[in-house]
Amino acid sequence: MRLAAGVEWALHCCAVLGGLDEGESIAAADLATLYDLPPSYFAKSLQALSAAGIVESSRGKAGGYSLAQPADAVTMLDIVDAVDGEPTFRCTEIRKRGPTGQPDDAYPRPCGIAQRMADADAAWRASLAAVTIGDLMRGARTALDPRQATASREWLAVKVRHR
Repeated sequence: MRLAAGVEWALHCCAVLGGLDEGESIAAADLATLYDLPPSYFAKSLQALSAAGIVESSRGKAGGYSLAQPADAVTMLDIVDAVDGEPTFRCTEIRKRGPTGQPDDAYPRPCGIAQRMADADAAWRASLAAVTIGDLMRGARTALDPRQATASREWLAVKVRHR
């Protein structure tokens, strides 16, 4: 399974946005710079997150992006679905094609492969739905190298905008 790169970008950026206080935001360009992302392509991820109600934007000199909901209310699955809402497997019913294919009534049950893939997708989705941005943020405290944590805090301190 391969997800769009924008999913990783969106997850990391939502974790950053989850650390903002009420009334704070970060410009899209600064979020892109933080992770050295191509701004125009990253903007598509932000637009998808905004359309899904995960982030909100404000305009003006103090404008930027912030989470539209508390970090503990946004799951990894919410972000994956917003940015890359494609199913992980699409059955095209190839068993019906070719020289041995039969009419539709010969296939009353789903293909066994499609069913197993659907089961795997459901398990994967349940796993992502069980983890919130807040969970990721709390986990990052122990997983992030202290040097990067300090550098990130210092860099963000001058980039955060106050409404």
